[in-house]
Amino acid sequence: MLGQMMGTQLLVSSIIRHADRYHGDVEIVSRAVEGGIHRYTYCDAHRRAKQLANALTKLGVKPSDRVGTMAWNGYRHLEIYYAVSGMGAICHTINPRLFPEQLSYIINHAEDSYVMIDLTFVPLAEQLAPHCKSVKAWIIMTDRAHMPVATTLDHVLCYEDLIGRESDIYYWPQLDENTASSLCYTSGTTGNPKGVLYSHRSTVLHSYASVMPDCFALSAQDVVMPVVPMFHVNAWGIPYSALAVGAKLVLPGGGMDGASLHELMESEGVTFAAGVPTIWLGLLNHVKETGAKFNTLRRTIVGGSTCPPTMIRTFMEDYKVSVIHAWGMTETSPLGTVCTLKAKHKNLPIEEKLKILSKQGFAVNGITMKIVDKNGKELPRDGKAFGDLMVMGPWVVNSYYKGEGGSPLREGRWFPTGDVATIDADGYMQITDRSKDVIKSGGEWISSIELENIAMAHPAIAEAAVIGVAHPKWDERPLVVAVKKPGLKVSREELLGFYEGKIARWWTPDDVAFVESLPHTGTGKLLKMKLREDFADYKLPTA
Repeated sequence: MLGQMMGTQLLVSSIIRHADRYHGDVEIVSRAVEGGIHRYTYCDAHRRAKQLANALTKLGVKPSDRVGTMAWNGYRHLEIYYAVSGMGAICHTINPRLFPEQLSYIINHAEDSYVMIDLTFVPLAEQLAPHCKSVKAWIIMTDRAHMPVATTLDHVLCYEDLIGRESDIYYWPQLDENTASSLCYTSGTTGNPKGVLYSHRSTVLHSYASVMPDCFALSAQDVVMPVVPMFHVNAWGIPYSALAVGAKLVLPGGGMDGASLHELMESEGVTFAAGVPTIWLGLLNHVKETGAKFNTLRRTIVGGSTCPPTMIRTFMEDYKVSVIHAWGMTETSPLGTVCTLKAKHKNLPIEEKLKILSKQGFAVNGITMKIVDKNGKELPRDGKAFGDLMVMGPWVVNSYYKGEGGSPLREGRWFPTGDVATIDADGYMQITDRSKDVIKSGGEWISSIELENIAMAHPAIAEAAVIGVAHPKWDERPLVVAVKKPGLKVSREELLGFYEGKIARWWTPDDVAFVESLPHTGTGKLLKMKLREDFADYKLPTA
């Protein structure tokens, strides 16, 4: 027997329609690429999204066509999110930080018919255009006054000219909720990037889950700033979840430095922000150097890579800002887990709370996870057993775009994340390593992440990575590659001594290499593959 409830489809267009209807006067504030601050409301955003949908229809964009974007977090990018998906086409957010060869591959593989670009990325588009045969025109996201005087792009359109002549009367089509809504490619650290095709259903369910109290806990009283780029897994879904609850939205543009972010947070009264650890380290350095405070910020989401426990402590103790450690990936839309305390943890000492908050957390409602051994057997949830992390849920990828690589699923339903993790009795998951980054020494596993967190707790270390280096007896041994904080000194012996008493003695790294900077991927993650190449011939003192 079937239930007798309405079969209303879960569509991206329903989110902005709701925001317009019930929170129409709420502000969207953007730092514009052209300079200055742009302000308008949800009502304005919805109106302009409908104008854009009309314009794209006249350009010949049809359902399932891919429309690319290379843009920062700004109001025009938000309009594209809703217009393209809402009309039944696919919004393909492109990470401009990738290598040009990767970008041209992605655009060609997606077969983007149009690509919308911020002024910042016109030179990059000029470099890519000769190699992107499917692109009919490049739409520059600015007004006529700021259009480039000269460009080598053959087919160029002005965004404001395009929508300015269109009606704001547009009726969002009633699509099947399983229709594709957006496309995002993995960062491609090994091989070509692979496309993950999200549906309207997965996107809406993800936004519902993310606003729950033990997740992002967003409400209409919040002022939300997604610092994570909108070209990185849909900015963790925040452009959808903020509108779903009617929160004021603050979009920082390309200004990711600590001073720019702090100024915007304070001037707009930001209460909630989301970003990767490298961004927050820059922000914390700024407020420490200037003696500034956070007068309105109450919560921050940290994801993208493991959050150093020292960062959590600094936010909590020095600035009274709660840190929510989260984990996810392109293939999980991205939200998989969040780390918040349970009622029984309320009276724990701060050190015990920090141990819990440093984990990636428990599965968001809708996600199921487990860890398995090399034979696929599920391992106990005891916080000790290490295994390959597997997940499933309604916003987890089923297959890659165009079937690249065949089905990634195990047992027909579990997605292998490529992470090695533990899960404790309370369901808290902790990433111990990427499967390709774990250090295998004498038949045992050593967590590079744990060693990195200890190194970064040293007051003179700005950033650290730990990799396995060949050893004639032990197969691999850990090497710390570290960046010192400006003006501070630390020796090899001092840093290695810092590990004493914090880990098993045999886990202690064999050596330290100090460098000026560490390589990162286009999404801000440590590029350990490059480090392993750079240190492939490194001879450890113990070898």
